[in-house]
Amino acid sequence: MRSARVLGVLLALCAAVPADAREFRSSDIYPFDYPTVQAVVQVDKIMRERSGGKLGITVLGYDDRDSENYTAAQVRNGQLDMARINLGVLNNIAPMTSVLSLPYLFKSKEHARRVLDGPIGEEILASLEAQGLIGLCFYDGGPRHMYSSKKPIRTPADLYGLRVRVQQADAWASMFRAIGADPVAVPTDRVYLTLQSGVLDASEHNWPSYVSQRHYQVAPYFSMTGHSMSPAVLVFSKRVWDTLKPDEQAIIRSAAKESVPLMRRLWDDYETAGRRTVEAAGGVIVTDVDRKAFADRLVPLYSTAVDNDQVLSLVRRIQADESLEQSERPKD
Repeated sequence: MRSARVLGVLLALCAAVPADAREFRSSDIYPFDYPTVQAVVQVDKIMRERSGGKLGITVLGYDDRDSENYTAAQVRNGQLDMARINLGVLNNIAPMTSVLSLPYLFKSKEHARRVLDGPIGEEILASLEAQGLIGLCFYDGGPRHMYSSKKPIRTPADLYGLRVRVQQADAWASMFRAIGADPVAVPTDRVYLTLQSGVLDASEHNWPSYVSQRHYQVAPYFSMTGHSMSPAVLVFSKRVWDTLKPDEQAIIRSAAKESVPLMRRLWDDYETAGRRTVEAAGGVIVTDVDRKAFADRLVPLYSTAVDNDQVLSLVRRIQADESLEQSERPKD
């Protein structure tokens, strides 16, 4: 009798799922409560509602221990349907993405979000298709700051001789090397151990990652350099995408775009909570950073870090966007 009831429940569940349903697997290296993971949960919800249950994401893959380079390769070859990855991972295969990682390019969070939501952002997302990826939307990466296990970092001189973890992109390594640091490309999931063991002296990332990866436990000096606002990107496998109907593609695109405002609200809250966590743990938050000195050293390196005319053209357009906004602000 009991087995008959179980069979009845299973049959009812099967009947509730459309025969042509598609379930996609998505990956993220961060924990379930992280803003980007929760944004993909929202994407799943919207997709299911608009498709009548035909489209959904069943495996969110949060806390994935694979490197983001490996994850990107899986999405490109169709072994994984979609993923949230750091844009820096794509810099070497999709040159247009490198512009968004350049230091002190964005003057404010609002400036960065406006560019990502506008024509420039769409161009960069579209450039990923040639590399086997469908760029769905950008997720905030927030201002990135320096943190160290040894001492506060207030000026470029404080980085001299330090072994600094950088993103796995050539542009960042060359820039840190130019100001006297020793850049070391290390996957995100290995940063804690390399800081703890002394292999690294310092790293750089945003508030949410600094806290969620527990880096504040091994690198307590958090210096507010705000040197970059490189975003993350939600990508879909082109191999899988090409098997979908146009209306299914439209549902996925719109669901991704509509998850961005939620992600940003969660991100802002996560940053605030993260700072409180660090303060409660006795971390040293260094606010008297000479950002102008950093910008004066790093911005002139754009032309040496980027040898792509198309990317340099994007730089000029982003800078012009900020200049236009400033000229339109009301005078006091």
